[in-house]
Amino acid sequence: MPKPLLRPQGDFPRAGLIRRFAAMFYDFLLCTALLMVVTLIYKMVQMAIFGEERLRQLSDSGALDGDPLLSSVLLLSLFGFFAYFWTRNGQTLGMQVWGLRVQNADGSAISLWQALLRFMVAIASWLCLGLGYFWVLRKGRSSWHDLYSESQIVQLPKNIHKK
Repeated sequence: MPKPLLRPQGDFPRAGLIRRFAAMFYDFLLCTALLMVVTLIYKMVQMAIFGEERLRQLSDSGALDGDPLLSSVLLLSLFGFFAYFWTRNGQTLGMQVWGLRVQNADGSAISLWQALLRFMVAIASWLCLGLGYFWVLRKGRSSWHDLYSESQIVQLPKNIHKK
């Protein structure tokens, strides 16, 4: 199945670190809201299953601290957010604001597998105190997740309007 080409097409420069961080901050705010809503829904489902009194007892005893199911649901929610935007039009909402796009070298949208690689290696980059992101400062302007997913983040020109 051929990958859809993203619009606009062109030979765009690789995105710099400052723009990437600005887009990440914007997406961080959106993801925080997403995680709050997902947690609220999760807790409401728990309350419907266990009842309010039993849930309060479990909470008071510390049985709900570090809930691995909630952690898994939150991680999957975050991946779903990024995978949806990256594989459809190459841009999260933060990337749209800052004129960035993730794409393959031929200008096509990345695959779900590439999105998973980007997501997992980006987490590893943060766990290494951001070293994978600061890799962009090298001549090739590629982060660890760009390299491992064989994709790139480009800066779109300001004068191009989407149709």
